[in-house]
Amino acid sequence: MNKTGKRLLTFFIGMPIVLAIVFFDYMNHLALQIIIGIFAIIAGNEFYNMLSKKMPLFSKKVVLILTASLPYICYLFILSEMSLELTPWFFICECLLLMGLECFHAKTFENSIAKISGSCLIVFYCGFLITFLSRLTTLPNSRYIISLFLVIVFICDSLAWLFGILFGKGTRGYIAASPNKSIVGFIGGILSSITAAILFKVLFPNIITTSYGNLAIIGFFTSLAAIVGDLIESVFKRSCNIKDSGNIIPGRGGVLDSIDSILIAAPIFYICYHFLF
Repeated sequence: MNKTGKRLLTFFIGMPIVLAIVFFDYMNHLALQIIIGIFAIIAGNEFYNMLSKKMPLFSKKVVLILTASLPYICYLFILSEMSLELTPWFFICECLLLMGLECFHAKTFENSIAKISGSCLIVFYCGFLITFLSRLTTLPNSRYIISLFLVIVFICDSLAWLFGILFGKGTRGYIAASPNKSIVGFIGGILSSITAAILFKVLFPNIITTSYGNLAIIGFFTSLAAIVGDLIESVFKRSCNIKDSGNIIPGRGGVLDSIDSILIAAPIFYICYHFLF
């Protein structure tokens, strides 16, 4: 099966499975929270392997422990009904810990800036950003809100790819980070996501109570963030001279290749929710 077929198969099998996990909301979405932590570890490992080709880093064990701890700490805050605003402070403490380790553990310091900044980037990108997906589990009607978010992101990703293949040949090459991506694809993905968000209210009018206009705004900014998330990872991969972060998911590559859009879109959706719902 070619890559296109694998990608379509992964979407049509994976999407229902993910939504089923989201609707299992026992103990504030325990199953989803476990998967978030596992994905943080795998994505962190993939990102570590990428960056280690270009710069010195702290030991993989240390970096992955710090990366994986953030989503699980966030979940513990949720279960104990503590303020989720403590999560960023834990991230800051982890960065300070890495700085302190360099002070007391290193023997030479010519690579210290790269070592600290690269390791902190892994913790931030794969550990901290994904906590915003955990935060969505605390919202009213969380099963539907998380589903709305995932539908916006998945529709944008899949239909941007499809529109790009069908109609985007003449609009490729404008973005150096990903020359094969097309402007037509981006526009198609964003418009499809806005449409999906509006249809969500049509299907669940008693649950999605915000206006159609607000949903269009949420769909626009969330899908735009998803596109930026995909491009950001492309920048990282090009900088490290690799094509995919891994090969664990058929048709997509690694876990990081599959959640890159979610990592950037989740904080934007979370902010939009608090302003527009």
